[in-house]
Parts: sequence; C-alpha cells; structure tokens
Amino acid sequence: MSALALSIVLSLVSAVAYAGGAIVQERVAVSSPDQEYAPLRRPSWWAAVALNGTGGLLHVVALAYGPLSLVQPLGALTIVFALPMAALFVGRKAGSTAWRGAIMATIGLAGLLSLVGTSEGQSLSTAQRVSVAVFTGAVVVTLMIAGRAAHRHPAVRSVLLATASGIAFGMSSVFTKTVTVDWDNGAVSATDIPFLGVIAVFAVAGLMLSQASYRGAGLAAPLAVLTVVNPVVAAAVGITMFGETFRYGTTGTLLALSAGVVAAGGLILLTTERLEKTAPADTTTAPLAPSPIEELLDALPGQPVDVSANVGVRAADITADAQGTEILVPAPAAIPAGEGYETLEPAGSAEPPSYFGPFHAGLYVMMPVHDRHRTRVKS
Repeated sequence: MSALALSIVLSLVSAVAYAGGAIVQERVAVSSPDQEYAPLRRPSWWAAVALNGTGGLLHVVALAYGPLSLVQPLGALTIVFALPMAALFVGRKAGSTAWRGAIMATIGLAGLLSLVGTSEGQSLSTAQRVSVAVFTGAVVVTLMIAGRAAHRHPAVRSVLLATASGIAFGMSSVFTKTVTVDWDNGAVSATDIPFLGVIAVFAVAGLMLSQASYRGAGLAAPLAVLTVVNPVVAAAVGITMFGETFRYGTTGTLLALSAGVVAAGGLILLTTERLEKTAPADTTTAPLAPSPIEELLDALPGQPVDVSANVGVRAADITADAQGTEILVPAPAAIPAGEGYETLEPAGSAEPPSYFGPFHAGLYVMMPVHDRHRTRVKS
C-alpha cells in the first residue's frame, strides 16, 4: 500500500473514531443530565474519551504519510459518518434537513481546507503565545458564560458551547504545531514547558465543553459546529500568524469564501432543524368537557313558550336575532289539585320544608319556606 493510500485509510478510520466518540458522548449527555461537563463515573464517557484520542492519534499519523490538503478535508467526513452510525447503533434517525445541513457543512469545510496552502514551519514568539492564549481563554470563557445564560434554549446553548469547544481544540492544535516546530528546529527551551500545560488545558476544556454541548441538543448540530470551527480556527491562525495563504491567489481566496458560506449554511440548517424540534409545544387550553352538573342542568325538561308573556322577561330584552325563534324555558312545577304549598308541610315537623320554585328567566333553584314556628337549636 502506498503512503498516499495509507493516509486516506487512516483519515477515514480517524473520522469514524471521532464519530463514534461523539455518539457515545451524546448518549452519556442524555443519560446523565446532572453531570454536564465531565461524568467521570460513567465508563461510557471514558470510552468516548478513548475514541476521541484514537481519532486524534490516527489523524496525526495520517498527516505523516499524506499531504495536509488531503488529510484535513477527509477529517470533515466525521459529520457524514456520525448520522448513519447513530441510526444504526442507537436508533437515532436524522431527518432530511439534518442530512442536507451535514452534507453542506462537510462539502464547505472540505473545500475550504483543501484551498489552504502550506508554508515553511514557523513558530511564535513568547509574547505572541501569551497574547494568543489569553485572548483565546477570554473568548472561550465568554462563550461558556453565554451558553449557561441561554439554558432555556438548548439549541442556542449547544451552538455556543460547541463553538467554544471548537476554538479550544483549534488553539490546542496551534500550540501543538508551535512546540513541534521548535522541536524540529532544535530550539526547544524552558519557555516551551508552560505551553505544554496550555495545550493540555485547551484540550481538556474542549473535551468538557463538547460533552456539555450535547445535552438536550441532539447529535448533528453540536458535532457539525465543533467539526467546522476547530479546523477553521486553526487555519485562520495559520493564515494570520504563520504566513499561510490560500492556493491559486485571488481565485482561491474567493473559492474559499464561497466554501465558507456553504459550510455556514449547513450549520444554519442544522441549528434551525434543532430549534424546530425543541420549540415549546402549543399551550392553548383545549375546551373543557361539560361537568356532570352542567349535563344534569341541560337535561332539565323545557317547553316552548312566548317569552314576551313571561313574567320576568320583557319583549324589549330579546335581541333581533332571537325574534321568531323557539326558546325553551323550564316548565312550571305541577301541584296536585286541592293542595297548596301550606298543605305540603307535615304536621309537627321540626325542619322547615323546602321546595323547588321558579326563578324567572333562569334555572330552577331551591327556595326555602320559613316556618311560623321557631326551630329550637340545641347546643
């Protein structure tokens, strides 16, 4: 197998390892919502760390056998691999919008990275390293605070944390390249030792922020943001501080900008798709079913009458829309012939009787009849 073919195989396996690590991280985030950044007691999280570490190691080995312009774009296939792997292993199927966004982000990122030219290895001075480290740390902390402030919007929070993670990983790669250049040039000194710690801090911060970005936001959106931001930040630093340029001059620069627009469009699609899924449900109150009392009252007998002749209703109170319509009102109570209300009271009754009397223009209500005699209350 040639060196070029070996670099391609290693790059593809690296992308698969990164995709597997992202899937495991997302499942850990779903099952451990109380452990946002580092669920250290979960063995599956350590498995995700191992997969990410394996992907990074294979990526470095692939760079040793193949050109940067080939290996870096192949690393963008992580998004494309992650979606079918998630559907196959954890049953998490992505919609058409997520697929379109993932493909657009991958094509845009691959085109952008393939247009970044190489230059002779250059290092940064101590002052430049300190300023870049401080500025990057401030940006990462700001994004992390903004993500925590947007806790009510999981998709926005995920994008902010994934961006911070991508920046941290990208700057870790920048400082790794700086130390590697010093090592190759034989210029390693005691000033490089603190920056080894900076590399470790940015790498650990990127891992923890990526873990937090998967909580409540699914897989596609945070993974796409992380996959795009990481190499873009590293390429931007390489162009501005390491003297790297785009290939093919002005034409290459325009093509790179176009590829960046395509990648950004893919990220917007993925974020929009996640926002639609996490939109609050319709809280409109459904009409309540009638209560048993209302059903009983509706079932009371009624009869058609001339409302204008009713004692409690005037004809002027009837609206124009009700003229000529049949209106039902409760029927009057029927009393047997030869009896009156006073004859219904049992002799010697201690309790005042009650009966149902008419309440004009409304429902029948219970109305008490007060007895002539007082009712003795015993305490």
